Amino acid sequence: QVQLVESGGGLVQPGGSRRLSCVASGRIFSSHGTAWFRQAPGKEREFVAALSWSGTSTYLADSVKGRFAVSAGDAENTVYLQMDSLRPEDTAIYYCAITFANWARADDYNYWGQGTQVTVTS
Repeated sequence: QVQLVESGGGLVQPGGSRRLSCVASGRIFSSHGTAWFRQAPGKEREFVAALSWSGTSTYLADSVKGRFAVSAGDAENTVYLQMDSLRPEDTAIYYCAITFANWARADDYNYWGQGTQVTVTS
């Protein structure tokens, strides 16, 4: 069993920053990928960022390139999503997910957290 807990969401003004954290526990194999997805009301889920199991490869959606960064934390099984220059269109529930398959394939993610709300508004 795998458990994922996200934190760090909240209200932020346009142009501001926020860092989301994802902590995984349970039966985590070392060769796993971790990703961040988001879903805004009325929109499909978007594959936002991903980190390979080695931590040396990343994926960022075009919509967030240059503004977001994904990285591994010092604590075991912790992954961050640093969000800068936030825009109102970044408002969504952000989910952390894990895969033991292809870290770069959105469809391979099958363990999910409960999500954390990020609202960007003035």
